[in-house]
Amino acid sequence: MSIAPLIEIRNLVKRYDTHTVLGGIDLDLAVGEIKVVMGPSGCGKSTLLRCLNRLVEPSSGVIRFRGEDICAPTADVRALRQRIGFVFQQFALYRHLSVLDNVTLALRKLRGIPRTQAEQLALHQLDRLDMADHRHKYPAQISGGQKQRVAIARALAMEPAVVLFDEPTSALDPVLSREVAALINRLHEEQVTMLCVTHDLALAQDIAEQVLFLDQGVICAQDSVARLASDHESPQVRAFFGRADNL
Repeated sequence: MSIAPLIEIRNLVKRYDTHTVLGGIDLDLAVGEIKVVMGPSGCGKSTLLRCLNRLVEPSSGVIRFRGEDICAPTADVRALRQRIGFVFQQFALYRHLSVLDNVTLALRKLRGIPRTQAEQLALHQLDRLDMADHRHKYPAQISGGQKQRVAIARALAMEPAVVLFDEPTSALDPVLSREVAALINRLHEEQVTMLCVTHDLALAQDIAEQVLFLDQGVICAQDSVARLASDHESPQVRAFFGRADNL
């Protein structure tokens, strides 16, 4: 008996007036799996992620999370966002809050957890990501890589079933990008389910055996970066992933 995927996407479409951003996406994500979505700028990568937790409303199609249609009129979006963590491209930390308060905010406001308990949960995740010693600092006092760790700790503190990463290395230099790749690999070893959108070929190679190539709103290919660079029938796909030869 096969196990149903944690997330199941079928024929997902997103249009803005006459412009189609997603033109029929099919994608499954199993428990404990990590998948990477790549593609040129404007191809719909971030829109795909935002549809998964209803930050963007799909035009049509089906998204099932644990077998339930999350686009149904009766879907509890507030509860959904507690189960699908989101790590934003620019971290989205509150500048006026300490590291600890940034991580506890959703625990207290969305889940109604008392401050003392919320701080215990937050410190557990900050310690897991080697950030507990920085808990009293503010975002302006820590590096970009440390901000990314805080953003990940904030997502993990909610104990989500899956974590979505939107361009997790776009604001980081190559050294910090490698640190984030190592961190994502560590989470993968701990069976954290993840879907990552990135333009960073080095990151994709480091964290996933296969990547999905999204272009003009549809998934055009799925394979390893090396095979997409050398063996794919499309010259456009080969050219996009051919940059990997220089990494």
